[in-house]
Amino acid sequence: MSTTRRDFLKLATVGGTAAALFGFDLQPALAELRVLKIARANETRSTCPYCSVSCGVIIYTIGDRAKNVTPQIVHVEGDPDHPINRGTLCPKGASLQQDILNERRLVKPQVRRPGGTDWQDISWDDALNEIAAKVKKTRDDTFINRLESIAFTGGCTDTNEFNYLVVKSMRALGVVHLENQARV
Repeated sequence: MSTTRRDFLKLATVGGTAAALFGFDLQPALAELRVLKIARANETRSTCPYCSVSCGVIIYTIGDRAKNVTPQIVHVEGDPDHPINRGTLCPKGASLQQDILNERRLVKPQVRRPGGTDWQDISWDDALNEIAAKVKKTRDDTFINRLESIAFTGGCTDTNEFNYLVVKSMRALGVVHLENQARV
């Protein structure tokens, strides 16, 4: 017997209608599945880092909360009690768990030297010292009443206080090209 696509759709429609009429409901089973998934997890409320909307997220982790143990993230979802997003997340916010657990995520500074083809890991102290030296050299070489050869762009996850300090620091250097989302 050959079943066509049209026959399959008819059968699926009749079966779905019959299940709905006789009271077949998957909601209790889905609710029980969610409870089992996060039964042993610790709940941490946080803010999505992607845009200036600042949606609330709940991050579920499993771990014994020992001092030197990193907890394992098992689930991330929107916070239904948060006044901004009321539990909903955009696709970027919904993918937050994959960004946190990505094995290709950089956790230390890297540098590619002039003429080199490979990136090499450096320490945070070395990275900050190199940045400071390059900023000073650029400022010393190009400063004429103001510094137009350096620009700064702040991120949306920065706090207003952080952006205030950055603007003060950049203005002290003479930087005129500044942008951040603290004004949004």
